[in-house]
Amino acid sequence: MRLTDYDTCIVFLPSNLASKTIRSALKTKIYICAVLVFGLRSFCSAVEVPSGIKHDAYDRLLKKYVNAEGLVAYEKWKGSTEDVKALDDYLAQFARSGTVARENERYALLINAYNGLVLQWILQNYPTESIWALKSSFKARRHNLGGANVSLNEIENDMLRPEFGWRTHAVLVCAARSCPPLQQSAYTAGGVDTQAARAFRTWLNRRDLNQFLIDKNEANVSMIFKWFKGDFDKGGGVKAVLAQYASAQARPMLEKSDCKISYKSYNWGLNDQGPHGRNYKVNIFDFLH
Repeated sequence: MRLTDYDTCIVFLPSNLASKTIRSALKTKIYICAVLVFGLRSFCSAVEVPSGIKHDAYDRLLKKYVNAEGLVAYEKWKGSTEDVKALDDYLAQFARSGTVARENERYALLINAYNGLVLQWILQNYPTESIWALKSSFKARRHNLGGANVSLNEIENDMLRPEFGWRTHAVLVCAARSCPPLQQSAYTAGGVDTQAARAFRTWLNRRDLNQFLIDKNEANVSMIFKWFKGDFDKGGGVKAVLAQYASAQARPMLEKSDCKISYKSYNWGLNDQGPHGRNYKVNIFDFLH
């Protein structure tokens, strides 16, 4: 997640810069930066995911270690050498080449890859209080998809969001307590549309994550809806998306033009069934990795 964006290169130009030579050099650097950004995005969107990956082992692990609230029994999982290896073996399938997955199969694979790789990263570094306390969790290219090394940010921002759209934000889980709940089953090509809709409903029906205050004419929702407003606008806007998946009682309020939208603070504490992450306080230095 979620706070890295490759769309912008920031260059500071002193107001008294007079040298044409320096200005020319800076223009060249800006151009190079733009080319690099475009090339990076093109590379990531072109990454091919192998078809035919078997999800049985991953599905079993999710059912065994994820509870109904979407919290993970990391300590118990890490204590099982067999199940740690089972996750590693499952994710190793994504590195192979061969027939390329398309459309719904690709979306399901990318969702499973992202969530599975996050789980693997946490297990490798457990105990921790937050994924942000670990170095370069989101931007390091430590994951192999179809023979290419990619980062979690690239899977999310350059592959899934452009292809799967605003639904991406209900299905990716970056190991934080304010993330949408991790589902207890693997996503599949044949079920990804239904599974994404279920993930949205589950997320919106969690009062600790999203609240619909009908007496106040207010939806107090996840900060994700603010951070990625541009994505939700493509789905008709935040209120339209909320109305699509919220409870029947909340929908009439969301359809009103004067319904207020407010945002909950984001809890980056680890989504652990145990004690870790429960009392995590944001440390600005964690975000500088």
